[in-house]
Amino acid sequence: MLTRESQSFKITKYALALHTTTPELGLAVSSFLGETRSQVWNLGRDLSSHIHQYLIEFIQPQTWIDLAFIAVTKGPGGFTGTRIGVVAARTLGQQLDIPVFAISTLAAVAWSKVKTSQNVMTVAVEMPAQRGQVFGAIYQSTPDNSQLITLSADAVFTPEAWQAKLTNWNSDYQLIQAQSGLAATVTSILELAYLEWQLGRRPNWSEALPYYGQHPVEN
Repeated sequence: MLTRESQSFKITKYALALHTTTPELGLAVSSFLGETRSQVWNLGRDLSSHIHQYLIEFIQPQTWIDLAFIAVTKGPGGFTGTRIGVVAARTLGQQLDIPVFAISTLAAVAWSKVKTSQNVMTVAVEMPAQRGQVFGAIYQSTPDNSQLITLSADAVFTPEAWQAKLTNWNSDYQLIQAQSGLAATVTSILELAYLEWQLGRRPNWSEALPYYGQHPVEN
């Protein structure tokens, strides 16, 4: 996927992705011409105070003006981490005047599974939510793996309602539980954004909005 020749990028242009919906920070950068690197750090509560320094160090030797677009996880996930990542991406997008793609956490998990498949795959992704509920979504790959189709958009379910949805689903699917190591899917965030870029989409930074799904629990 990342080594495919692109007519959309100049050789010196790159894209940056941020994954902040968990206590881990995931960053990835790619020219989509064979040069891709990514890294994950477990920052916990230090995410908000250190994210900018990690960004500055990670992007080197590239510079901000080398970026053609930014991709960020929009959630679902932790309220604070999701907000921090989306705000950082929006700020960079505004300052650099480049598009910002907000990508679902669950879509990234799905893409990590289906992108190497030789066949069309349908995957249901579930993730624990607050108050005993679950986030759920269902996706399908295209025959040429050029897109990830949303069959059932991200939503919050009771466990019973989610199970009923799966039981009544009218085609075969593979169930994936998204519980740990999600920041490692930052490369999938970047790839999904690039697929949209190739279709000519150029979302303004102001369109990048977080998806929380639930109101945060008050302490």
